[in-house]
Amino acid sequence: MSLFGDGLDAAVQKSFTRPAPKNAGAQMRYLVKQLKGTRPVAQMLRISQRTVERYVKDQIKKPRPDLAARLEREVKKRWQPQIRAKARHKAATTGGIVIDTRARIGYTAPIGSTDQDRIRHLTVALPPRYAARLFEAQEQGATDQRLKELAAEALKEVYFQDGGRRAGSLEEVRFTDIEHLEFDL
Repeated sequence: MSLFGDGLDAAVQKSFTRPAPKNAGAQMRYLVKQLKGTRPVAQMLRISQRTVERYVKDQIKKPRPDLAARLEREVKKRWQPQIRAKARHKAATTGGIVIDTRARIGYTAPIGSTDQDRIRHLTVALPPRYAARLFEAQEQGATDQRLKELAAEALKEVYFQDGGRRAGSLEEVRFTDIEHLEFDL
């Protein structure tokens, strides 16, 4: 489970105009329509083709918890792709992204400053260029560690250095022990 990747996806999903299908039959029918057949859906979900057909016909209504989670994840991944693209584009060009986190944050600075890591609760509006970098890295399959580094770099410039107005000698921001992380567009 990717904390940063899932957080970015959840932020984009808030912009959906219609709710994704909730019950297993509707979700399965949606996936069959998107992937153009029951065989690709069965391979993706790691179940038999016959099981997919039963869900489509509503002969089976309640999936196992692990299958239900996979099914919901795959549907949300494909739901309203144009709305998803518009939301990402808006955040990357004009709107920016808000990060709300409670984590242990510290920094590396010259000797004589108080750079000890401590738990901080920050809600910071990041400019569009950081939203663009985060979404671009996510689309290219960046690891959670890389997304965390990008977020730390953004916090360094926006929160600690205030866009270059203070803490100019700050070298690196450490972003660890994340208790809460949420993004909003």
